Amino acid sequence: MKRQIVAKNQKFTTGTLKEIRDAYVRNAGPLEFKTRIAQRSGEIMTIASKEVVTIPPTMPIIDAVKTMLNKGFRRIPVADAGTKRLEGIVTSRDIVDFLGGGLRHLIVKKRYDGNLLAAINGSIGEIMEENVVSLNEKDSLKDVLDTMLKENVGGVPIVDDNNRVKAIISERDFVFLIASVITGKTVSEYMNKNVVTALPDMPVGTAAKSMINNGFRRLPIIRDNVLIGIITASDILRFLGSGDMFDRLVTGNASEVFEVPVRTLIKRDIVSIRSDVDLGEAAGIMLSKNVGSLPVLEDGELRGIITERDFVRAIAE
Repeated sequence: MKRQIVAKNQKFTTGTLKEIRDAYVRNAGPLEFKTRIAQRSGEIMTIASKEVVTIPPTMPIIDAVKTMLNKGFRRIPVADAGTKRLEGIVTSRDIVDFLGGGLRHLIVKKRYDGNLLAAINGSIGEIMEENVVSLNEKDSLKDVLDTMLKENVGGVPIVDDNNRVKAIISERDFVFLIASVITGKTVSEYMNKNVVTALPDMPVGTAAKSMINNGFRRLPIIRDNVLIGIITASDILRFLGSGDMFDRLVTGNASEVFEVPVRTLIKRDIVSIRSDVDLGEAAGIMLSKNVGSLPVLEDGELRGIITERDFVRAIAE
């Protein structure tokens, strides 16, 4: 698929969005988002991941957890094993919700009489989101942006006319789209300044419920007004799904596991950014450091946070 774009009075004809991005990097031209995101049929497949992994609705929840942890996925489409037709989707937040974070945990109490060991051997179809938001492979990138923002989802399965899963597209794909590009827009314009934080001694269970109930994917951890780390829903899933913790969770005292302080989940150094940094530079840092958000620090204090969702919002404007 070819298109023409203009940067500093220079014209480029390219075949893929990656080539467009590379052209901007080479020519250091300010990014025009509306030029970049054309409303062209089928354009969605230029950046969507076609090597999509699906799981059947009959897969035991424990196996779905292992798949997500082994692959490093935040979400997996659930599809019929034979036809590959989309039936639902499950995210790391759904699993945390089920293990003890929110409403899905009621399934354990009501259907399995509180027996978590039995519950995790139930099918993933019991806890997946059935009203899954999806798009057709013929849709445009603007369709993706509009859908992600309207439905408040971080990833969307792409299906064909027979509802068979063909690919998946996520907010991270749009971060890649503007990584290391001069956009003329700064972090300060799109960062969230009203950041909900947690203290290092907050129990994992409390943090999980806060994320689930408020729709968060991450919580910055603050000690004496100093940021010491960030934990995500995936970090909590990794913690709950780890060997010793998981054994204690399903066979021992689950409350003991959820009382562990969140500071023990902090495993990586803080990657921060200034508010005056260009969005393209921020996107490049986010990708190179393999993080889904960047805390914004000024004079050592947390002033805000910019996430993959904020990049989607910036491109969509």
